[in-house]
Amino acid sequence: LELVLPGSWARRTTMPDAMDTDATTPEPGPTQKPGSGFEDLRRIVSLISRAVDTKQTRLVSRALRHNSPLRTGATSDLLTKAVELYFPEADPLRAGLLAQIAVLPVAEAAEATSMDVEGEEKAPEKPTEILPEVSVYLSLLVINAFIGAEMLDQAQAACEALVTLLETLNRRTLDPLTSKAYFYLSLVHEKKGTLPSIRTLLLSAHRTACLHHDEMGQATLLNLLLRNLLSQNLVEQAYKLGVELTNFPEKASNNQFCRYLYYTGRISALQLEYGDAYTKLLQSLRKAPQNTAAGFRRTVQKLMVIVQLLMGEVPERSTFNHKEYRAALAPYLVLTQAVRAGDLLRFNAAVAEHAAVFKADKTYTLVIRLSHNVIKTGLRRISVSYSRISMEDICAKLHLDSPQSAEFVCAKAIRDGVIDAVIDHENGWMTSKELTNVYATNDPQRAFHKRINFCLNVHNEAVRAMVYPPVSYKKKADEKKDDEPTAEEIAKEIEEELAEEE
Repeated sequence: LELVLPGSWARRTTMPDAMDTDATTPEPGPTQKPGSGFEDLRRIVSLISRAVDTKQTRLVSRALRHNSPLRTGATSDLLTKAVELYFPEADPLRAGLLAQIAVLPVAEAAEATSMDVEGEEKAPEKPTEILPEVSVYLSLLVINAFIGAEMLDQAQAACEALVTLLETLNRRTLDPLTSKAYFYLSLVHEKKGTLPSIRTLLLSAHRTACLHHDEMGQATLLNLLLRNLLSQNLVEQAYKLGVELTNFPEKASNNQFCRYLYYTGRISALQLEYGDAYTKLLQSLRKAPQNTAAGFRRTVQKLMVIVQLLMGEVPERSTFNHKEYRAALAPYLVLTQAVRAGDLLRFNAAVAEHAAVFKADKTYTLVIRLSHNVIKTGLRRISVSYSRISMEDICAKLHLDSPQSAEFVCAKAIRDGVIDAVIDHENGWMTSKELTNVYATNDPQRAFHKRINFCLNVHNEAVRAMVYPPVSYKKKADEKKDDEPTAEEIAKEIEEELAEEE
């Protein structure tokens, strides 16, 4: 699940630096693009070098956020030129990377036009050394090219070699790049269907990130572990790891926080905590970017529809009519219509027709649970329509096996508060009570409670996301306060001056 999310999309939106737009602009030519791939690469490498010089890890994260054009459009020619430009000839990693790039498929001739123009520039001096951050970044570009070309064996070998190298380095500016390396390693194993084999490695890396106070690494590895466990249906272990035993880092990027909300929301839904699951999924969807990450939003929306139905609510029709969701939610619309009508036969037909889609979306287990909600909905409609109805008629309308089954279903619905009725066992019918004023019930209180909780959660998140002045600023302010005379000192000076005048 590759996302480019706010803060990235972020809790605190970060504007581009002057460094991001300060690259030298070549003279326009007929075959040159203003934002060519190699120019973007130079800008990102420059930003990473600046991060190392100033020891600001956030600049490395910013460089990775600007990596999307290169991640999708890096060719073998561009990667070869980058390795030859930034790696010294004596570096042992240079030969290995060039050998890996040689295996990649050659780009089409049309894609190399901008590179030909750039090659006419004056050749730079050969570097004598390379920063570990830059070498790791170029290695990540090569791994991404392998994954894009579906060369999974080569990508796995490159990922394992890079992770082994990163375990020997202990630099805080490498933390975001290390997180990306583990992400690619997990992605490759997921595509190959061997996710359980790296679970021990991810747990060890997460423990190391906690000891190093690497919040970016903690957030990324926690999400990878939750995804790993959920892929094997280890819901109880995922709950203990992600909810009970681990606190999500508060300063982690918003994209990782969104993934965490989605995974924990999925865990809550599987554990029958539908209210908590809906709240987390709604937060995840609202924090998602509106212009990118469409696949992530569709995945969250599918799960939200099922959770709403399990809560006894019907999703709004506008959700299914949204242009972005219309095709993906078509099977869920049929399911929602069956649940809303309380028609068990229609529901079973919809599940049988779209079972493959639900299994691919990993919502089939939750969809099966909806059969009870279909019966409850049908029973509620019957209760409103009839003041008294026999168990045989309820059995026929709900397509149940026998009148005894209908009696059991009615008794459970009355106990759960779904309907307000009384069962006459001797005569074999159900009598509905008169509909009372809704404002005399607890429904308005529940609605206000839900809204107040939402507002309080938004307020608490806003407070946590506030940026406060650094400690050094506070120390300077305290020093200034100490230098300023107090009111007692000023009054004493005035009294002394008056005494001298007298």
